[in-house]
Amino acid sequence: MKLLIRDIFPNIKVETTKGSINLPKDYEGKWFVLFSHPADFTPVCTTEFVSFQKKKKQFNELGAELIGLSVDNIESHKNWIKWIKENIHVQIEFPIIDDEDKKISEKLGLIHPNSGDADTVRAVIIVDHVGRVRTIMEYPKEIGRNIDEILRTVKALKNASIKKVFAPANWPNNEIIGDKVLFHRSEEDNPALDKERGIYSLSDWFVYKNIDE
Repeated sequence: MKLLIRDIFPNIKVETTKGSINLPKDYEGKWFVLFSHPADFTPVCTTEFVSFQKKKKQFNELGAELIGLSVDNIESHKNWIKWIKENIHVQIEFPIIDDEDKKISEKLGLIHPNSGDADTVRAVIIVDHVGRVRTIMEYPKEIGRNIDEILRTVKALKNASIKKVFAPANWPNNEIIGDKVLFHRSEEDNPALDKERGIYSLSDWFVYKNIDE
């Protein structure tokens, strides 16, 4: 199985460092960010976990939870968490899934069949409040993830879901419209009222506004 954007995340019961979790049921009404890493006790993954933890509050403020995953067991995860706390002085608070038998990773398509090893790929799956996959990102082992980009993606997706707007390139620092967002006009929109409503356009198909409008 290979998940695709807009698929419903499959029902899976997982064992984690925080106990049993039923995905996506236990996160109904919330978003979650599931991120797989190649292995515990590896340097790039350690930097990522510390960064995820430091951004955890910001994810939570967006109504999104963090979940880690690799083909290591819970004992390994807990020993790694302990090492991080003792050596980097950061306490990892989000759950990490035990997938020593690789069944979950294989079900989610997180083990590359041509990689030459059985480690999980460095991937991110963002799932919304109704259990639908909204984003899938995959990275090579040599490069750590940009956690700010993942946070930005969750923000943009929530704006798209709630306010029906679209984030431009490099949002909120777009080279054309800055921190404004794009949207499609409805048939009821009256362009004559754009100025007083804070709406701008470069064309009938390039229309934008402030995010809070």
